[in-house]
Amino acid sequence: MIEKHELKNGLRVVTEKIPHVKSVAVGIWVKSGVTHESIGQNGISHFIEHMLFKGTKKRSARQLAEDVDQVGGHINAYTSREYTCFYIKVLDEHIRLAIDILTDMFFDSVFDPEEIQKEKSVIMEEISMYEDSPEDLAHDILIESMLSGSALGLPILGTMQSIKSMDSDQIKQFIQEVYRPDNTVISIAGNMDESEILKIIREHFEDWSALPEHHKNPDNNAVLLYDHWHRYKDIEQVHLSIGYQGATLGSSEMYDLLLINNILGGSMSSRLFQTIREDKGLAYSIYSYLQNYSRVGLLSIYCSMNPDQLNATSQLIDDEMQRMRKSGLTQDEFSKAKNQLKGSFILGMESTSGRMATMGKSELMLNYIDTQDTILNKINNISYDRVMESIQRFFHPDQKASVIVGKNRGPLYSKNA
Repeated sequence: MIEKHELKNGLRVVTEKIPHVKSVAVGIWVKSGVTHESIGQNGISHFIEHMLFKGTKKRSARQLAEDVDQVGGHINAYTSREYTCFYIKVLDEHIRLAIDILTDMFFDSVFDPEEIQKEKSVIMEEISMYEDSPEDLAHDILIESMLSGSALGLPILGTMQSIKSMDSDQIKQFIQEVYRPDNTVISIAGNMDESEILKIIREHFEDWSALPEHHKNPDNNAVLLYDHWHRYKDIEQVHLSIGYQGATLGSSEMYDLLLINNILGGSMSSRLFQTIREDKGLAYSIYSYLQNYSRVGLLSIYCSMNPDQLNATSQLIDDEMQRMRKSGLTQDEFSKAKNQLKGSFILGMESTSGRMATMGKSELMLNYIDTQDTILNKINNISYDRVMESIQRFFHPDQKASVIVGKNRGPLYSKNA
């Protein structure tokens, strides 16, 4: 059973006791992403994520790692376009240590100027690594180009210029504006005494307060642009990424598109995989996926291939999208996709980390948490007619963007990315 508590400062704590496991996962979720950043600050959310692992007033970076390793735990963090998550997973007997470590990082990181300079080099190397990965580049250029009119389209890692200009004062100012109790959720799933855990959380977090004048609202402007872009790379393959409008996070259409995505390119039995890889042998890698944000969503298709196969592959993808619009799905596809969605969801909930993440993200971004039964009911209630309507709405041929990374640019690709 999921329990939710709100401290007097606005911090929300969500827990789910799972008595049959021996682990516990703890996550601190903060609404801190590129939607809170200006061009000059771009990448600062991700930079702060890195810096919280670089040492606190009582633990060096090495000691943080050793304290987790010595109990067989796992600690990590990640930054998305709308939020940042810091999480740790340990045996249930070490939950106090887990909370102590996360709290130490969250409140007492030192942001040493020397460490900031070191981490600048690390993140610039990370930017270069992505630049050298054409698959990652194709994904990133697509969303950054389609959302270039809003902060949501800024690169999560930032740019070389914005990273070079960051300093401790800028970092601390951003934390004051964004890292606030009313902007944060603590999510815990696993074997625990919930009343005891809530007591520990109160001890660490109840006195946390934020200055009212230090508050930064996210940029909620998100208008999708549809065009065709090309990034030249002297590589053997071409990498193609195609984007259509998708559903916003938490909307009813999101479940329709989850089902459609499974049929289109979300699995090895999907239409695109079977047609382009298995039947035609045109590409080794081809798949589709969803990106759901608060104000906008995307459905993306990615594939890589020999440059000589680019036009044929692009045409087959277009043909499949139009076939979906014209003929829809078969009842057999519809039923199998529902079962696939339910199976994937249930398997994802088998781990404490999966449950912690589902609760934390949902509470932070939607202000509610659906139970497992509620989500399964939503999947069961996906209607065939509504899915057909979603195909017509989202897969319009005039509302398509695409990116090519490689030597070939194709006849449509007049813009350099």
